[in-house]
Amino acid sequence: MSEKIKPVVYSIGAVLFVIMLCVGVYLNSKSEDESRRKSMIVERLAVGPLEENTYIVADDAVKKAIVVDPGDEPDRIIDAIKKLGVTVESVVLTHAHFDHIGAVDDLKKETGARVLIHKKDLESYGQAKDQAAFWGYTMDDLPEPDGFLDDGDEIKAGGLTFQVLHTPGHSQGSICLYGEGILVTGDTIFQGSVGRTDFPGGSIADLRNSFKRLIELPEETKVLPGHGPETTIERERKENFFMGEI
Repeated sequence: MSEKIKPVVYSIGAVLFVIMLCVGVYLNSKSEDESRRKSMIVERLAVGPLEENTYIVADDAVKKAIVVDPGDEPDRIIDAIKKLGVTVESVVLTHAHFDHIGAVDDLKKETGARVLIHKKDLESYGQAKDQAAFWGYTMDDLPEPDGFLDDGDEIKAGGLTFQVLHTPGHSQGSICLYGEGILVTGDTIFQGSVGRTDFPGGSIADLRNSFKRLIELPEETKVLPGHGPETTIERERKENFFMGEI
């Protein structure tokens, strides 16, 4: 083989090696993602008179979980946790309206899990008992939050990882959790609709920006709202009336 040809052959070989290496890394990463999602359990319980959606999200492989928005009926939630056989490490609140946090105290006492909320909803959290009374409901005193969430933070449940997205509009401190193919939206997005903005701290302008941010996520993302049935980003792009507002 001539000296002129050798460098070309070696270069092609090096390129092919890098391509094969990258493909291998990609396939391995994809396989790991699929494996994690196969071990993910998402259990929804519609609780209380307002049928608020409480979510237990767990990594079944290691039996670690988070609970999102325990709104009412703590006994039902605790029974579901026990049936799954998981350890709850965090209680994550998408916002501090009373129908989403009514079972926090019981769950904290039962599991010892950290209670996490966005700091901009701390005032609403402290006023939730009065808010409930205004609407004709009663609720227990709430424990102090154990920590505050902000945009870009990560929440883990075993090997599952979820990114915190600060999505104000329904309230100043509303958040969503995004990861592992799902988006837990609280009262920011519902199937075909969005959350109210006429409560203290609500803002239609902020909600418009938050909606625009969320609707740009991958279309196959499964949306788990705070009330009503689940949906997808693809469906909301086509059917949500609020698309006309962005």
